[in-house]
This record gives sequence, C-alpha cells and structure tokens, in this order.
Amino acid sequence: MRFAKFFLLFSLLVAAAACAPKQKDAAEPSALDVIFSRKSVRSYTDQAVTDEQVEMLLRAAMAAPTGMNVQPWRFVVVRDQAVKDALAGPRGGMIAQAPVVFVICGETTMMRKPWGQPDAEPEEVMNGLWALDCSAAAENLLLAAEAMGLGAVWTAAYPYEDRMNPICEALGLPANVTPLCVIPCGYPGGDDQPKDKWKPENIHYDKW
Repeated sequence: MRFAKFFLLFSLLVAAAACAPKQKDAAEPSALDVIFSRKSVRSYTDQAVTDEQVEMLLRAAMAAPTGMNVQPWRFVVVRDQAVKDALAGPRGGMIAQAPVVFVICGETTMMRKPWGQPDAEPEEVMNGLWALDCSAAAENLLLAAEAMGLGAVWTAAYPYEDRMNPICEALGLPANVTPLCVIPCGYPGGDDQPKDKWKPENIHYDKW
C-alpha cells in the first residue's frame, strides 16, 4: 500500500512537471526584441536555407490576421536560379543572389454568398482586403526571418504594373492572383543595422 501511494505521488509530480509552462531561455529574444532589430538585408552568404526553415517562415506568414478569415494569401517559393533571374530583372541583384525567394501573392476575388441570403449559391466577388491581408503575412515572414537569424527584404511589386507583369509571366500566375511583393531571404552577408523610426511628432492623442 505504501509503495502504491508513493507511485501515485510520483506519477502526479511527473504529470505536473510535464504540464508546467516552460521557462523562457534568457538568451532567446522577445517579440519586441525581434521587432526592433528587424532590418532590410540585401546581401546574403552562400549558406542554404533549409526546407524546415522555409516551412517555419510560411507558417509564421499564415498566422497573420485576415479580414473575415478569408486568407487570400498565396506563396510561391523560388529556388531555381533561372526563375530568380527572371524575377530580378534589371533591378534586383539581391533577388538573384538570395538562396530562397518568397513571392507573396493574393487572390483578388473570393467565393461568397450574397449578404442576407444564407441559402443562395456562393458567387465570385472582389476581395478589396487582399493587399492588406497579404501585407500582414509579409510582415510576419520578415519578423520570423529576423527571429531565426536570417535576413530578408520587402521588394514591392503591387501596384506597379511594370513590376507585376514580369512576375506574373515568370511564375505563370492565374488571372485572379496578383503579386504583392518579392522577398529574397538568406543568411546576412553584411552588417546591416535596424533604423530608428521613432518620431513622436507623428503621434496624436484623442484628436489630431
């Protein structure tokens, strides 16, 4: 009986330890550390970005907020050098150099039932929030890259047709999918530093 009580107590202690919240590593950066240390990285080493790292970056991107939970974002992951060269064009040596490139796109239309008609068939309507949702996803990816010791930079596509059209052609995007931005990513090859963008004069309280 005494052994049974000891075993039960031991089991409860083990279960409690397993359920206890893990202590944060003192060396692990906080969310605010990552936000304030994020910077635009435009040169990269030859060190490869693994498939596991790519998946983690995409998981972070897809954790972004999205209006009505539509999740219009679509991602094209590019490693092929010929495709990277096509995306880079005359302006983007950093895109050609990066080990991996993320093209963040959005579906500009969505299927939805007409308002107030729950029994109606869904119909295709414009999604006016796609660029906002995809921007949130892009920011999440950039912050995740910083947290993982990688470097990345947002290069705009939308709304510039001279940038979007070559991307659409190079990637074979459907007509209802628009590229928002191209994000080259890799291990930093330089000593880029974050910018201090704090400007109290841009803040208004209660009224303008």
